[in-house]
Amino acid sequence: MSAYALVKTLHILSATLLFGTGLGSAFYLWRADRSRDLAAIAFAARNVVIADWLFTLPAIVFQPLSGLWLAWYLDISLAEPWLLWTYGLYVLAGICWLLVVWLQIRLRDMAATALAQGEALDPRYRRYMSIWFTLGWPAFTALLVVFYLMVAKP
Repeated sequence: MSAYALVKTLHILSATLLFGTGLGSAFYLWRADRSRDLAAIAFAARNVVIADWLFTLPAIVFQPLSGLWLAWYLDISLAEPWLLWTYGLYVLAGICWLLVVWLQIRLRDMAATALAQGEALDPRYRRYMSIWFTLGWPAFTALLVVFYLMVAKP
Protein backbone atom coordinates (compact mmCIF):
# COMPACT_ATOMS: atom_id res chain seq x y z
CA MET A 1 0.00 0.00 0.00
CA SER A 2 1.33 3.42 -0.91
CA ALA A 3 1.83 6.14 1.68
CA TYR A 4 -0.96 8.13 0.05
CA ALA A 5 -3.45 5.24 0.21
CA LEU A 6 -2.52 4.53 3.82
CA VAL A 7 -2.87 8.15 4.99
CA LYS A 8 -6.10 8.63 3.03
CA THR A 9 -7.56 5.44 4.51
CA LEU A 10 -6.54 6.48 8.03
CA HIS A 11 -7.93 9.98 7.41
CA ILE A 12 -11.31 8.54 6.40
CA LEU A 13 -11.31 6.06 9.28
CA SER A 14 -10.42 8.73 11.83
CA ALA A 15 -13.15 11.03 10.49
CA THR A 16 -15.59 8.14 10.82
CA LEU A 17 -14.34 7.39 14.33
CA LEU A 18 -14.62 11.05 15.32
CA PHE A 19 -18.19 11.34 14.09
CA GLY A 20 -19.30 7.86 15.13
CA THR A 21 -17.89 8.03 18.64
CA GLY A 22 -19.46 11.43 19.13
CA LEU A 23 -22.84 10.30 17.85
CA GLY A 24 -22.77 7.05 19.83
CA SER A 25 -21.64 8.75 23.03
CA ALA A 26 -24.27 11.45 22.66
CA PHE A 27 -26.98 8.86 22.09
CA TYR A 28 -26.08 6.77 25.14
CA LEU A 29 -25.68 9.69 27.52
CA TRP A 30 -28.90 11.29 26.26
CA ARG A 31 -30.81 7.99 26.65
CA ALA A 32 -29.39 7.44 30.13
CA ASP A 33 -30.37 10.97 31.11
CA ARG A 34 -33.90 10.46 29.77
CA SER A 35 -34.24 7.29 31.85
CA ARG A 36 -33.71 9.31 35.06
CA ASP A 37 -31.93 6.21 36.41
CA LEU A 38 -29.02 7.59 38.42
CA ALA A 39 -26.92 4.42 38.07
CA ALA A 40 -27.41 4.44 34.28
CA ILE A 41 -26.54 8.13 34.10
CA ALA A 42 -23.38 7.64 36.17
CA PHE A 43 -22.34 4.64 34.06
CA ALA A 44 -22.99 6.38 30.74
CA ALA A 45 -21.33 9.64 31.77
CA ARG A 46 -18.23 7.82 33.03
CA ASN A 47 -17.88 5.87 29.79
CA VAL A 48 -18.60 8.84 27.52
CA VAL A 49 -15.67 10.69 29.12
CA ILE A 50 -13.45 7.63 28.64
CA ALA A 51 -14.54 7.28 24.99
CA ASP A 52 -13.67 10.92 24.34
CA TRP A 53 -10.13 10.46 25.63
CA LEU A 54 -9.56 7.08 23.94
CA PHE A 55 -11.22 7.66 20.57
CA THR A 56 -12.34 11.23 19.94
CA LEU A 57 -9.22 13.11 21.04
CA PRO A 58 -6.77 11.06 18.92
CA ALA A 59 -9.07 11.47 15.90
CA ILE A 60 -9.32 15.23 16.52
CA VAL A 61 -5.52 15.47 16.48
CA PHE A 62 -5.02 13.10 13.53
CA GLN A 63 -7.62 14.70 11.24
CA PRO A 64 -5.88 18.02 10.56
CA LEU A 65 -2.43 16.43 10.44
CA SER A 66 -3.46 13.82 7.89
CA GLY A 67 -5.56 16.36 5.98
CA LEU A 68 -2.61 18.73 5.67
CA TRP A 69 -0.38 15.88 4.57
CA LEU A 70 -2.89 14.81 1.92
CA ALA A 71 -3.22 18.38 0.62
CA TRP A 72 0.57 18.70 0.48
CA TYR A 73 0.94 15.33 -1.25
CA LEU A 74 -1.73 16.17 -3.85
CA ASP A 75 -0.37 19.73 -4.24
CA ILE A 76 -3.70 21.26 -3.24
CA SER A 77 -3.51 24.86 -2.12
CA LEU A 78 -4.34 25.26 1.55
CA ALA A 79 -6.30 28.38 0.54
CA GLU A 80 -8.84 26.44 -1.55
CA PRO A 81 -12.32 27.72 -0.61
CA TRP A 82 -13.55 24.24 0.37
CA LEU A 83 -10.54 23.85 2.68
CA LEU A 84 -11.11 27.27 4.23
CA TRP A 85 -14.69 26.21 4.99
CA THR A 86 -13.38 22.94 6.40
CA TYR A 87 -10.99 24.74 8.74
CA GLY A 88 -13.73 27.03 10.05
CA LEU A 89 -16.24 24.24 10.55
CA TYR A 90 -13.62 22.04 12.20
CA VAL A 91 -12.73 24.84 14.62
CA LEU A 92 -16.43 25.38 15.38
CA ALA A 93 -16.88 21.66 16.09
CA GLY A 94 -13.68 21.67 18.18
CA ILE A 95 -14.81 24.58 20.33
CA CYS A 96 -18.15 22.84 20.90
CA TRP A 97 -16.30 19.61 21.76
CA LEU A 98 -14.07 21.33 24.32
CA LEU A 99 -17.12 22.78 26.05
CA VAL A 100 -18.92 19.43 25.82
CA VAL A 101 -15.97 17.60 27.37
CA TRP A 102 -15.89 20.07 30.25
CA LEU A 103 -19.62 19.54 30.74
CA GLN A 104 -19.34 15.75 30.48
CA ILE A 105 -16.70 15.69 33.19
CA ARG A 106 -18.97 17.77 35.43
CA LEU A 107 -21.98 15.57 34.61
CA ARG A 108 -19.92 12.45 35.37
CA ASP A 109 -18.74 13.84 38.68
CA MET A 110 -22.21 15.00 39.73
CA ALA A 111 -23.75 11.64 38.88
CA ALA A 112 -20.99 9.69 40.66
CA THR A 113 -21.31 11.86 43.77
CA ALA A 114 -25.11 11.59 43.86
CA LEU A 115 -24.97 7.82 43.36
CA ALA A 116 -22.29 7.31 46.03
CA GLN A 117 -24.09 9.47 48.56
CA GLY A 118 -27.59 8.24 47.72
CA GLU A 119 -28.74 11.77 46.98
CA ALA A 120 -30.45 13.58 44.13
CA LEU A 121 -28.40 15.04 41.32
CA ASP A 122 -26.87 18.45 41.85
CA PRO A 123 -29.34 21.11 40.61
CA ARG A 124 -26.75 22.27 38.04
CA TYR A 125 -26.96 18.86 36.35
CA ARG A 126 -30.12 19.72 34.35
CA ARG A 127 -28.69 23.04 33.15
CA TYR A 128 -25.39 21.42 32.15
CA MET A 129 -27.20 18.60 30.35
CA SER A 130 -29.29 21.10 28.41
CA ILE A 131 -26.19 23.03 27.33
CA TRP A 132 -24.44 19.74 26.45
CA PHE A 133 -27.36 18.68 24.26
CA THR A 134 -27.57 22.08 22.55
CA LEU A 135 -23.84 22.17 21.75
CA GLY A 136 -24.10 18.84 19.98
CA TRP A 137 -26.20 20.25 17.15
CA PRO A 138 -23.71 22.76 15.69
CA ALA A 139 -20.84 20.31 16.22
CA PHE A 140 -22.53 17.44 14.41
CA THR A 141 -23.86 19.69 11.65
CA ALA A 142 -20.38 21.13 11.13
CA LEU A 143 -18.85 17.65 10.90
CA LEU A 144 -21.50 16.52 8.40
CA VAL A 145 -20.61 19.45 6.18
CA VAL A 146 -16.90 18.66 6.61
CA PHE A 147 -17.61 15.10 5.44
CA TYR A 148 -19.31 16.52 2.35
CA LEU A 149 -16.41 18.87 1.69
CA MET A 150 -13.90 16.01 2.07
CA VAL A 151 -15.73 13.99 -0.54
CA ALA A 152 -16.96 16.62 -3.00
CA LYS A 153 -14.11 19.16 -2.77
CA PRO A 154 -16.39 21.73 -4.46
